[in-house]
Amino acid sequence: MTPPDTDSAVSRPRVEGDRELEILHAALDVLADAGYDRLTMDAVATAAKASKATLYRRWSTKQALVVDAVCSQKAAAPVPDTGNLRDDLIEMYTGLGGMRDPRGLAVLAAVVTAMSRDEEFAETYRCDFIAPKIAASRVIFDRARERGEVADGVDIPLLAGALPGIVLHRVFLLGEEATPELIEHVIDQIIIPATTCPHLPTASE
Repeated sequence: MTPPDTDSAVSRPRVEGDRELEILHAALDVLADAGYDRLTMDAVATAAKASKATLYRRWSTKQALVVDAVCSQKAAAPVPDTGNLRDDLIEMYTGLGGMRDPRGLAVLAAVVTAMSRDEEFAETYRCDFIAPKIAASRVIFDRARERGEVADGVDIPLLAGALPGIVLHRVFLLGEEATPELIEHVIDQIIIPATTCPHLPTASE
C-alpha cells in the first residue's frame, strides 16, 4: 500500500505529542487483536479515530508504524551499573515480568510471527528495537569482565542472549509466567555459573 501523495498531506503539521501516542496505542490494540498480517493503516486509523493521511504524515509504512508502536511501550532505561553482574542483570531484566500481561504477550507473539513473514519489518525491528537492547546487555557483561566477574574466553554475545532466550522459551512454549523469581533463578542457576567457565572446545574443534 502506498501513502497518499497530496499537497495537503505534505503541508499539514506532523503528528506528535499526545496524538502520536494515541495512534501508537491504537496500533498496539489492532496488533494484539488482529495480528500483524491483518493490521492495516486503515484499521489503525479507524481505531485511533484519525484519517489515513494523518498516519502517513508520520509513518510512511506499516512496518515503521508497528516498530514505533512496540518501542513506545517502555521508555529506554539507563544501563544498570550496580557494581556487580547479578544485580545489573536483575535490574535490567525483571521488567520482563510485564509479559504476564495478556495484551503484551499478544503483541510480542504478533511481532515474532511478523518477523518470520516480513523481512522488511524484521530488519527494521532488529535495527530499532533489538539492537539497542543487545548493546545495553553487552555493556553490562563487558563491565563485569573488566571487574573480573567473567572469565577470559567466555563468549559474551552468546551468553548475553541466553537469559532472554530462556525466559521467552518458558513463557511461549511452556506457558509459564516471566516472574522476577523465574528471572533470578535463571540468572543464579545458568548465567552466573556460565560466566566462570573458560572457553571449551566444540566437537568441530
